[in-house]
Amino acid sequence: MAVDSKARPRPRPGVGDGAFSVEDSLEELASLAGAAGAEVVGAVVQRLRVPSRHSYLGSGKVAEIAAMRAQSAFDLVILDDELSILQQRHLEDAWQVKVIDRTALILDIFAQRARTKEGLLQVELAQAEYLLPRLAGQWSHLERLGGGIGTRGPGESQLETDRRLVRQRVQRLREQLEAVRGHRARSRLHRARYGIPVVAIVGYTSAGKSTLLNALTGAEVYASEKLFATLDPTTRRLKLPNGQLILLTDTVGFIHKLPPTVVAAFRATLEELEAADLLLHVVDITHPNAAQQSRTVEETLASLGLAAKPVLLVLNKIDRLPPSPGPDGEGVDSAFDRDQAVLVSAATGQGLGELLQELQRCLVTPMETLRVRIPYQASSMVALFKERGVVEGEEYRREGTVLHGQLPSAIARRFAKYRTG
Repeated sequence: MAVDSKARPRPRPGVGDGAFSVEDSLEELASLAGAAGAEVVGAVVQRLRVPSRHSYLGSGKVAEIAAMRAQSAFDLVILDDELSILQQRHLEDAWQVKVIDRTALILDIFAQRARTKEGLLQVELAQAEYLLPRLAGQWSHLERLGGGIGTRGPGESQLETDRRLVRQRVQRLREQLEAVRGHRARSRLHRARYGIPVVAIVGYTSAGKSTLLNALTGAEVYASEKLFATLDPTTRRLKLPNGQLILLTDTVGFIHKLPPTVVAAFRATLEELEAADLLLHVVDITHPNAAQQSRTVEETLASLGLAAKPVLLVLNKIDRLPPSPGPDGEGVDSAFDRDQAVLVSAATGQGLGELLQELQRCLVTPMETLRVRIPYQASSMVALFKERGVVEGEEYRREGTVLHGQLPSAIARRFAKYRTG
């Protein structure tokens, strides 16, 4: 059972709300529930000036849903907005079923999808920070690392003990994620030394980001129509038509009402966007709410301080458009400027050549023409030249391999002692 109130609290910082209607938001909530493994048996909307402080919904609607349980026999109710602990407890008492909100549902999906150590740490941190203000005094069987006999203060209640344990766990998780951030920062410095441009794929969940990464790089990242099918970031190398090497990174998808706890917990992953030279904003052009989804992504990026980052708009899934768009983009949502976007189908490969050319245009790297003679014992430098540059001539001489061609200026400096001619 999914429930939404027509009333809307003031938008929270860091959350892109776009222009979704209540019906659209509830439909997405049902998709989220399905992704988590639930079967939706009904949906309810109520129009209120302000949500009830005690029960979120009005008393009449609470009684109506309680009566519906006899017919549908549902055992879970999901509210589309974040609930206070008071609202949650009141509704659970009234309906005698488990009640969760949109944030808890998203965190549950994230917990199912996370696979790497970093992803698991980030999800656990988001869950712990979500749980902390909602501890209601009942024993939660929390892991007592650093707790136990001898650590409880005089007169400390069970609720205070629970809160202390969660705070300790949050602190430990933050320390572990700081180590992850440090590792990522060192990796970014290493990439910067080699002058490899980084392109980060961003977009609404299920826009086809992972499918696009697979199509361009031959990666085998899991891709599905399910919301948040992939959670952990993946980076692969991609060589552009002019021979330039770039790194393409697939990141976690955004969503309407993205919980601030998730944004905060995934800071280590989202910092990859800050280091990117270009953001590839992928939009599912076939979705009825494509414009709203695109706006949500833009607002979320702005909340992360990335509004000024260069962005290339990619309109995906054009093979599903009825009718299929022609050369002039006929059939594409008029909300998008077709002259400022690349139309592709990651599933069929349509338009990928144009996308690579556009990436090449956006990532103009200063190139330097040079001729080098590399001793045979330094064969790794020959491999580096071929990998990062464009070889226009190659000769094998007694003194070593002679290469003539172009290299990015950042890499050419490493060949200074091998220059000849």
